[in-house]
Amino acid sequence: QVRLVESGGGLVQAGGSLRLSCAASGRTFSRYAMGWFRQAPGKERDFVAAIRWSDGITYYADSVKGRFTISRDNAKTTVYLQMNSLKPEDTAVYYCAAGNLVVTLTSKYAYDSWGQGTQVTVSS
Repeated sequence: QVRLVESGGGLVQAGGSLRLSCAASGRTFSRYAMGWFRQAPGKERDFVAAIRWSDGITYYADSVKGRFTISRDNAKTTVYLQMNSLKPEDTAVYYCAAGNLVVTLTSKYAYDSWGQGTQVTVSS
């Protein structure tokens, strides 16, 4: 498995920005996919964004397209989630995930390593 450590959450006003980081260690990542999911109180853990480590292809949930950007730093084996134009409905615990040879990058069941989560709160 991969060890994942998230950082960068916090409290921000609507319209503001935050950048989440996920530092990965423990394996080689050439065949991995990395994803960000979020879970609001009383709701399911939902897909936000994902990136394939090998070629950098990205995927986004419709609700965040045009506002969020996922990227990776190969040298640091770190994945970032830049979140702009934040809305109160973006409030959730955000989780980083990693999976080997993932086919369906939008499915939480495809990932086998998870970070501890970081809280993002957007005030109106």
